[in-house]
Amino acid sequence: MAEPTTTASTAEPSEDTKDTEHTEHTDAPEQPLELQLERFRRELTGYCYRMLGSVFEAEDAVQETMVRAWRGHQRFEGRSSLRSWLYRIATNVCLDALKGRSNRARPMDLGGPVTVATASDAILPEVTWIGPVPDGRVVAEAADPAEVAAQRESVRLAFIAALQRLAPRQRAVLILREVLGWHAGEVAELLDSSTASVNSALQRARSTLAACEPADTDPVRPLDQEQAALLARYVRAFENYDMEGLVLLLHEDAVLSMPPFAMWLRGQQEICGWMLGPGHGCRGSRLIPVVANGAPAFGQYRPAPDGGYAPWALQVLEISAGRIVGLNSFLDTDVLFPLFGLPPRLEQEGTGQQG
Repeated sequence: MAEPTTTASTAEPSEDTKDTEHTEHTDAPEQPLELQLERFRRELTGYCYRMLGSVFEAEDAVQETMVRAWRGHQRFEGRSSLRSWLYRIATNVCLDALKGRSNRARPMDLGGPVTVATASDAILPEVTWIGPVPDGRVVAEAADPAEVAAQRESVRLAFIAALQRLAPRQRAVLILREVLGWHAGEVAELLDSSTASVNSALQRARSTLAACEPADTDPVRPLDQEQAALLARYVRAFENYDMEGLVLLLHEDAVLSMPPFAMWLRGQQEICGWMLGPGHGCRGSRLIPVVANGAPAFGQYRPAPDGGYAPWALQVLEISAGRIVGLNSFLDTDVLFPLFGLPPRLEQEGTGQQG
């Protein structure tokens, strides 16, 4: 991704008032402060989401960042950019939020796969799980295509899960250095550290990521005809509940997960066995396309007893080499469907009409 044009330093109220490095900046002081701050909301949300693993926590962290910036703006003397000052505040907010708590994870991080015969209905609380994020909350709309692709790569579910394995400061260093393209000296200034310490933390973070080997998957490519054809085949197979057709689309080691359920399944036959067994209520579902975590996604609606279709899951697909390698169904539709702008009900044959 493109390197920032400014340095990462300066003050936040109270303990963070350490603005020392002079650099030219391109902020627009003639704008009202609210507008100046709002220009950075999306990129800060992306940063905090990578740090925290939850879009709701990320948005809370960004709001806290904005409040602190508003309260402390008179202490900000403009000796470095507003952008880098906000990142300093946001980093402190995230590091505070991460103190004394467990890292968010995916079901695959917590234990081995189960079979249809051994699957349990154990549910873990929301704070356990990495949650999906709409691209529109974290990916720039009018950026260079290569930058958009890089942003999507850096919010993949597998990458977010790998980031959560890092110690919080290592996580911040890796994101700032390798996702956002900051220089080591800038990160050192932001973290009140030394360049040598930042470089050491980056090496440790790289080693941890190499050990867990987050899977490479393809981002959504709206103009890619092959990917569009694969997704059309998936929708057709799922809505028709054509398990033979679905098997042709799944990698032999594809995984199915369903947070908040702790279990997950691996392999074509186990996935299809689940859908024909405990998951048979999904027969007759309708899918509405969205984009989540840089990947193709669908709002899934199951047939409702009173007619029409009711929300059931947000599906996020992971694709590699023309096959589906991951089918992630997030079941907390009460909060996820409004987040993704999905209607609360489909009335007839996937029309998208609200009930």
